Amino acid sequence: MTSPLHRRRFISAAATTGAAAFLTRTTAAEKSVAKTPMAKASAEWPLWDASEETALLDALHSGKWGRTSRGRHLLAFETAFARQMRAKHCIAVSSGTTALLTALGALGIGPGDEVILSTYTFVATFNAITNSYALPRFVDSDAATFQIDPTKIAAAITPQTRLLLPVHIGGSPADMTAINAVGKARSIPVIEDACQAPLAELDGQPVGTIGLGGCFSFQASKNMTAGEGGAVLTNDEAFANLCFNFHTPGGGKPGPSLGRGANYRLTEFQAALLTTQLVRLIEHAKRRDANAAYLTEMLRKVPGITPARLVPGCTRSGWHLYMLRYDSQQFAGLSRARFLEELSKAGISASSGYTSLNRMRHVQALATNPHYLRLYGKETMTRWADVNQCPVNDKLCEEAVWFSQTKLLGTRAEMERVVEAAASIQKRAGDLQRNEKTARGA
Repeated sequence: MTSPLHRRRFISAAATTGAAAFLTRTTAAEKSVAKTPMAKASAEWPLWDASEETALLDALHSGKWGRTSRGRHLLAFETAFARQMRAKHCIAVSSGTTALLTALGALGIGPGDEVILSTYTFVATFNAITNSYALPRFVDSDAATFQIDPTKIAAAITPQTRLLLPVHIGGSPADMTAINAVGKARSIPVIEDACQAPLAELDGQPVGTIGLGGCFSFQASKNMTAGEGGAVLTNDEAFANLCFNFHTPGGGKPGPSLGRGANYRLTEFQAALLTTQLVRLIEHAKRRDANAAYLTEMLRKVPGITPARLVPGCTRSGWHLYMLRYDSQQFAGLSRARFLEELSKAGISASSGYTSLNRMRHVQALATNPHYLRLYGKETMTRWADVNQCPVNDKLCEEAVWFSQTKLLGTRAEMERVVEAAASIQKRAGDLQRNEKTARGA
């Protein structure tokens, strides 16, 4: 828990007078956040203080706890998030997954349809597609950026393709310029999985507003969090109305109905937290930007360590993750697992990131799912399993190393310690490798 930010009046006013008051007070609130000591790399997450407490109590005492009770916090958050991301419409929902489900539901994605998605992503992207009984089509990754390889999308398109679903993994933008060009040429809409990427930009335009719509997550690990929560952003009013109507029973906005819907509504409590967290996110992003740039500059001097490259036109990353590739050959053959172990001994937490999504048991089980066999037939599902090969992504999953977004909230000296540790491991790699072989032989 951080020290108080003294934003009680700001939060109270935002809750009392609604979105307009929130928007006029954002600048003052950001200045207040700037006075707060930044979190150390080892800090627990999430960060919160009296501001979140005040906002929660205000929601509690209002007696209006959800969208149907017409509370103030939900509207204030939707307005503020849309404004920050320069979107015309925001529909707050209960999670990043339900944001994806809402977008796909609004588009009428269902049995017989195919959806193209990134391979280097969390399984929720895949689950949102299969929840609609559509068929996922994986596209291989670009190793340099960790993002979907836009040059391979066209080859994956079939007459049944109804949606392109790229992921801005790690908070960094995918190449939406190239992806949108593919979608436009074939009249296929693009929905951005921007769950990790609030504040990220491509050519100065926030992600989530470049395609037809964008989906965001406020799950516990995210840079802006309410424990759970999500949002759909769009600049298309008709699509916004479809999303709103899908996410709440009975709808309520103008537009046609597809006869399907759900209850994915966000609560006033989560919205109250997110209103304060949005202010914190904006200030924290400045520290992440500076530390990521400094860390990249230094790590490039360590042979065998290759930071993820930002795609052409990227003007900002959301830095949910700091990703790099580890080349064991430049470390005397020292395994990635041992490299991570040595980093841990130096007091630096890192992980190996995702395994190959297309090879997960959960994903491969789709080929024998009884509903999919009934809908698509055994021959189609067998062929689906056979073509889901992504060799570049497989290698990427063997080389990847992640630092979490909290690492980038540390000091410049902490960034230097990361590089010093990596350089030290490289210097000792031969001895470490020999000791490891001796231990195995023993």
